[in-house]
Amino acid sequence: MAYTVTPSPAAPVGSQYCVCKVELSICGQNLLDRDVTSKSDPFCVLFMEVNGKWVELDRTETAVNNLNPAFAKKFIVDYHFEEVQKLKFALFDQDKSSTQLYEHDFLGEFSCTLGTIVSSKKITRTLLLGNGKPAGKGMITIAAQELSDNRVITLSMAGRKLDKKDLFGKSDPFLEFYKPGDDGKWMLVHRTEVIKYTLDPVWKPFTVPLVSLCDGDMEKLIKVVCYDYDSDGGHDFIGEFQTSVARLCEAQDASPLELECINPKKQKKKKNYKNSGIIIVKSCKITRDFSFLDYILGGCQLMFTVGIDFTASNGNPQEPSSLHYINPLGTNEYLSAIWAVGQIIQDYDSDKMFPALGFGAQLPPDWKVSHEFAINFNPRNPFCSGVEGIVQAYSACLPHIRFYGPTNFSPIINHVARFAAQATQQETASQYFILLIITDGVISDMDETRHAVVQASKLPMSIIIVGVGNADFAAMEFLDGDSRVLHSYTGEEAVRDIVQFVPFRNFRNVPKETLAKAVLAELPQQVVQYFKHQNLPPINSEPA
Repeated sequence: MAYTVTPSPAAPVGSQYCVCKVELSICGQNLLDRDVTSKSDPFCVLFMEVNGKWVELDRTETAVNNLNPAFAKKFIVDYHFEEVQKLKFALFDQDKSSTQLYEHDFLGEFSCTLGTIVSSKKITRTLLLGNGKPAGKGMITIAAQELSDNRVITLSMAGRKLDKKDLFGKSDPFLEFYKPGDDGKWMLVHRTEVIKYTLDPVWKPFTVPLVSLCDGDMEKLIKVVCYDYDSDGGHDFIGEFQTSVARLCEAQDASPLELECINPKKQKKKKNYKNSGIIIVKSCKITRDFSFLDYILGGCQLMFTVGIDFTASNGNPQEPSSLHYINPLGTNEYLSAIWAVGQIIQDYDSDKMFPALGFGAQLPPDWKVSHEFAINFNPRNPFCSGVEGIVQAYSACLPHIRFYGPTNFSPIINHVARFAAQATQQETASQYFILLIITDGVISDMDETRHAVVQASKLPMSIIIVGVGNADFAAMEFLDGDSRVLHSYTGEEAVRDIVQFVPFRNFRNVPKETLAKAVLAELPQQVVQYFKHQNLPPINSEPA
């Protein structure tokens, strides 16, 4: 989805890899009929490209006599945002019991990236034969779903009139929560903090994944045990009870749930034993802890913009020593960075139209210096079609501009921030903006750039900076707030770290995929962090 300025006044501009499992459901429609006396008996085979070769991952069951199969067997694939994961779905008509695919009639195939599927959630495409022509009217539908229970449970617990265990004082109570393990033994899930010197403790609210507490099964029995803390580790048992998450959920803020804490030994010995105190569930809330993939499957688009440094320090692009010199292989470090990042992100933008901007050059016809110009020389429509379009516009503009200076980042950051600010008016998790800046050196407008980044940290936006050449990139490291919080010259702090900097020289002699992994590693958590901070769930999310 391209974005364009609306006529309304501009709003004020205010590492961990993403890995999870995705379930792919496959249906076929109008498949070729290869059987003479009956219909085809199709099955689907999933391949993934590994080191340039197609490797079979799995295959579905065979649907007997069916040209419109909906396969019950699902494909489960590990999803890595920062990699291009090429998949091929091939359909065959089962003729024999052989596992060799050449023994079966080919019904057509479809290839795409996993990113394409998850960004659309569901796609229907034409099946192709080996010669690239359609396989009759055959179509394939692929639907994606994340395989994870993202529910979390938040509990507020208290106690009343617990048994006194300390000779000279009251008890120091804490709680432990257990679930049944596969071996039939109780398995510890969570331990609260210790509240000193009280028989009426109030513990801090805590949050744990629902899968951890009860394997996602709300009816499963869990055990809660209350102890009196001893510094020597010999904690005294106060009492326990068993319950379920479904029962805990009966607790509301206005009407807490009270459960008796029982000591079975005391219960046996004393006839008039009631309990060893009451454990109070003050509140129990189940919510969803959304992941990056939840937002993408919910329809969030990643809006990609490129900013390219055309300052004189890059050198004359006609000379092989220049960083903008396009070598006989048709590439340079600028193009390598554009390809590495763009080929991943383009899967997450439905119309693949990307603005490409330049800075630090003099432009015809009056040769005024510009720090924010469309490299296709069309300021009203700076969009390029796909990564290929950016590459073509970049190559075409080089002979027509004069490299100049200084190296000012803030105009391009503020340019993208204006669109990101407009997107916040929708108050939905529908768009997140990514600005890739490729530069050869030291920032001239550091104060303005710091201020622009701090303001952009409040918006649905991330900035990736790739440093090309061998310059001193200390200032870039400073903007990348991995080790310290970035401050504006006004003293204002960035609300989150949105800059990821990598020097290209560290990736010259490694596979090109390695650069993409490095620059995109932090992006999924930046997207999630922003939308969570704004309390925005994925657009099509289900209640917990």
